[in-house]
Amino acid sequence: MTHSSAPKGYFTVCPYLVLENPEAELTFLTATFGAEIRARLHDDQNRVKHAEVLFGDSMVMIGLAGGPEQALPGMVHVYVPDCDQSYAAALAAGAETIMAPADQFYGDRSAGVRSSNGISWWIATQKEVVTPEETQRRLLAQNG
Repeated sequence: MTHSSAPKGYFTVCPYLVLENPEAELTFLTATFGAEIRARLHDDQNRVKHAEVLFGDSMVMIGLAGGPEQALPGMVHVYVPDCDQSYAAALAAGAETIMAPADQFYGDRSAGVRSSNGISWWIATQKEVVTPEETQRRLLAQNG
């Protein structure tokens, strides 16, 4: 599938988080992941109405809850160069721990945090390339 219908710099699918406090999430994302805010539009009360944030090669959109758009819990998985470093940055930025960094049977080192908006951010660094067959074998062995 080509991405010709998406604007330059975007992929076919872009997560869109609808939040009570978009500004807090933008602060969290720049502090934790070094994400780059590409667009930020404000409403007449100077609240962030819409923002677009670039994580490496991926765009995430963020909107302000209100009217028909209600805040929704979400979960986003982000690959980073150093899981432990990003996890520590997330905690320093005010996130709470869901899961401390740990090596996983599928080859990633991963951790989970929850931001002040209730978004679960799963942070991972691929440590080992594992085939689907080996992943299945490890999963079954783990569950014994």
